[in-house]
Amino acid sequence: MPCPGGVASGTQQGMHTLLVGFGFGFLVAMQLGPMSLFLVRSTLVGGWTLGLAIGLGIALIDAAYALCGAAGAAPLLTIDALRVVIGVLGAAMLLALGVRMLHSALRPVAAGAVRQEVASPRRAFMVSLAATAANPATIVSWAAVFAAIGAADGAHSVPLLVAGVGIGSLVWVSLLATGTSLVRRAVGLRAIRIADAVAGTGLVVFAAVLASQSLAL
Repeated sequence: MPCPGGVASGTQQGMHTLLVGFGFGFLVAMQLGPMSLFLVRSTLVGGWTLGLAIGLGIALIDAAYALCGAAGAAPLLTIDALRVVIGVLGAAMLLALGVRMLHSALRPVAAGAVRQEVASPRRAFMVSLAATAANPATIVSWAAVFAAIGAADGAHSVPLLVAGVGIGSLVWVSLLATGTSLVRRAVGLRAIRIADAVAGTGLVVFAAVLASQSLAL
């Protein structure tokens, strides 16, 4: 017969592990990056549903890459051919999104338009998945995080940590989409053009950095 104290202790450990993963996922997602800017711009134009769809894609890739990092997939990125192909394809996608945003910023008539790639929550979700996955080097970062956690306390469950990462990331992007949607009615076309310019520039710069890193020998 199981010991009640042991069950309670296991439950507490599980909750602690989930919270540790949640904290890492939330803090990593809070970092301002091209996908955060993409989420804000899309929410300003298309509303909360589009923003949440993009956020869900971001959170799923965060959790997937965290799992890959924990599973020891980081060495795969040392294979030059694989690294170059993935990096160049990812950079090309980010560049395309960035150029479209910059094009909208330079054309007032296009500033408030919902672009084809985010014309529906489903499309927004798929674009978010692909664009977030464009930086597989994130696996290396998560591998380092899980190594540090393991060194500090080897009792953590990897599945719970990964689940916590995904939940933490999803909570942050949901808050970001919700906050943006609350102010969208007060935002004019000028602000949307600025958002296009900032997000587009961020995506183009990130694409250039990703391409240069991928092609570096």
